Amino acid sequence: MGNRGMEDLIPLVNRLQEALSTVGQSCSLHLPQIAVVGGQSAGKSSVLENFVGRDFLPRGSGIVTRRPLILQLLNSSAEYGEFFHCKGRKFTDFGDIRREIESETRRLTGSNKGISPVPITLKIYSPHVLNLTLVDLPGITKVPVGDQPADIEYQIRDIIMQYICKENCLILAVTPANTDLANSDALKLAKDVDPQGQRTIGVITKLDLMDKGTDAKEILENRLLPLRRGYIGIVNRSQKDIDGNKDIMTALESERDFFMSHPAYKHIAERMGTPYLQRILNQQLTNHIREALPAFRSHLQSQLLALNRKAEEYRKFSPDDASRRTKTLLQLVQRLAVDFEKLIEGSGDKVDTVTLSGGARINQIFHERFPNELVKIESDERKLRQEINYAIRNIHGVRTGLFTPDMAFEAIVKKQITSLKGPCIKFIDMVSQELITTVYQCISKLSAFPQLREETERIIITEIREQENKCRDQVLLLIDIQLAYINTKHEDFIGFTNSQQVNSQSNMNSSVQIARNQGVVFRSNRIVIQKGWLTISNIGIMKGGAKEFWFILSTESLSWYKDGEEKEKKYMLPLDNLKLRDVEKSFMSSKFVFAIFNTELRNVYKDYKCLELACNSQEELDSWKASLLRAGVYPERDAAEEQENGAQTFTDPQLERQVETIRNLVDSYMSIIYKTVRDLMPKTIMHLMINSVKEFISSELLAQLYALGECSALMDESPEQKQHREEVLRKHSALKEALTVIGEISTSTFTTPLPPPVDSSWIQHQSSTHPKNSATAGRPVIRGHAPPAPSVNPSGPNSSSDGLQQLTGQHNRVTTSVPRRQPPAIPGVK
Repeated sequence: MGNRGMEDLIPLVNRLQEALSTVGQSCSLHLPQIAVVGGQSAGKSSVLENFVGRDFLPRGSGIVTRRPLILQLLNSSAEYGEFFHCKGRKFTDFGDIRREIESETRRLTGSNKGISPVPITLKIYSPHVLNLTLVDLPGITKVPVGDQPADIEYQIRDIIMQYICKENCLILAVTPANTDLANSDALKLAKDVDPQGQRTIGVITKLDLMDKGTDAKEILENRLLPLRRGYIGIVNRSQKDIDGNKDIMTALESERDFFMSHPAYKHIAERMGTPYLQRILNQQLTNHIREALPAFRSHLQSQLLALNRKAEEYRKFSPDDASRRTKTLLQLVQRLAVDFEKLIEGSGDKVDTVTLSGGARINQIFHERFPNELVKIESDERKLRQEINYAIRNIHGVRTGLFTPDMAFEAIVKKQITSLKGPCIKFIDMVSQELITTVYQCISKLSAFPQLREETERIIITEIREQENKCRDQVLLLIDIQLAYINTKHEDFIGFTNSQQVNSQSNMNSSVQIARNQGVVFRSNRIVIQKGWLTISNIGIMKGGAKEFWFILSTESLSWYKDGEEKEKKYMLPLDNLKLRDVEKSFMSSKFVFAIFNTELRNVYKDYKCLELACNSQEELDSWKASLLRAGVYPERDAAEEQENGAQTFTDPQLERQVETIRNLVDSYMSIIYKTVRDLMPKTIMHLMINSVKEFISSELLAQLYALGECSALMDESPEQKQHREEVLRKHSALKEALTVIGEISTSTFTTPLPPPVDSSWIQHQSSTHPKNSATAGRPVIRGHAPPAPSVNPSGPNSSSDGLQQLTGQHNRVTTSVPRRQPPAIPGVK
């Protein structure tokens, strides 16, 4: 026989869980588990058997259940059992199931009443059950017998707490009618984990064994020692009935006759017995499902909405339809072209908020990294004067020159223009690499078609390399054009006459002259170049340690404030005589650091000769360096290089005047060249590389793919993609089916309200009486709440997604003479 009280919900819930079985754990509906708690021989196993409708649990006197039994009920057309430790073996005879439980219990605990927290997991497949979990737990005992350890009481309590702590666990607190209910260990444990009584049902067994003239009427009416959910009376089979093979159907009839005929219980007979308990559990299950439905429906609808577009695409794609393959190829190439253009132009649908990419990275290369590369090849002032000196003297030869030779000017200028080739080639390489990275980012969406992705990658990368070579040739041509003719009639060139005037009034700082060479224009008014947060990292701990400030870099100074509102200025550092130095990244730090110092060895801030500034990324570091370069703060030179380029001593005043004249002319002309190069390089790369590649992808890529003559092979799906497509379609269909079933559950079931709270203060904390020979004999010993459940590994074979809920507000248990040890962790229960 089966549990007929659940028959109404079985079809709907099974349809729902069958539909969700293909969706995965993210959409599973977790049904409650039912744990039966009570003392030894209280009738716990009989309650479970009546609930399942089969006789399959071990019987006997004393402690029979010595390991937790996790009973997973699974609805199926066939009826059989399967143990976790005997996977693949089906038990169709429930007598064999009982014998296997006894054998597996003895394997770990022996045959002399020992216990173990390691559970036995049994799955019972039946057409008469719902998919939920029942837990049969060892009976609570206080006195060790046989091979049981001295702390057997605490070990059993720990095992029980492992399960009843879970919020989705319904507790059946089983107490025999022939014992004192006020001292029920089951009710005390239940109150520890469920103080409001929302998930505790009192079950009174052995009503037929009470002394004549006594009854449990007031208890069952919930007037004496009340519980929020009340009590249900049960009459189980006696040991004589079990020995006589009295089946459960007959036992249920006898139970019904008992309540109907008993004068104390007949007025409440409809609220007593195993069938009523089954209905209560069934209604609790229904309540749980209905309470979870709104949020569960919203979760399913959001997943369905996310899958709609992809499912529609996959539904239209047919691997065997050539026209569909061709259309999909066309759509993928068009989407690739759009994605590439959006990444370059910065109008993508998904904006990266973590790092720079695509067009933003190329923009950074244009305006920060390329100017930085130009600065690295700038001539040192002493070295430049020395080269001019040698050039003038070599041109004059054995004669003493009376006039400044223009050939020296041309030789120095051509040498400096030639040195631009290195940074320009590196500039092209950086942009090319960023284009390739952007292409990889776009074609990752073609991973469903491996051959198409491979050919697309090959064709586009080849095109980028070809355009890179064209761009390199064009840039070198532009530099050669500058070398071909030195235009001394340029409107911005000062000429020989003006250079003499500049020479006479020049007291300009060398860093400013270099900045002019780089195309930096200083203005008298304060122009803000960059703002941002930086950390001053070299302040000692005694003085407050490293702190973050809001920095503002202008053309004249570097200031920092306490916060971004710029109200409280901490300091303003003039940029005169400042230089930049790299600082090696510390092993323990994730910051990127650079230092600012004064070339005249003056303190830059209070007692500090240098200021070490830290930022969070390499990109921020490059940005600040580029901004400092624009402000005229340049990197320091190597000491060896400084020594090598030591000051040139001029013994001839006429030669010194000629060197100064040529130097001013070179500064003026190279300023024009730098401005031209900085302006033309991004334009050249944009035209010859970036725009050309965009145009190629949008107009030529598809033609080259067709030219391969293997369009059908290009659209072959990878095995992973085929599986993914089928899973998406299956999941989409399952979600639609599940939402339909949820609608039927909402209309075909009802929820019963939770009973109002009752005063359950009569349930006292656990207490025990020590033996007479104990040190505490004759004095009552108060023990606190039952111990909390140890941590459970959620990755175990029977782990539950709900996990164990940590108990709060529990008192520490008073230390007794009984030794205490922690049992092994028990896997969770689904």
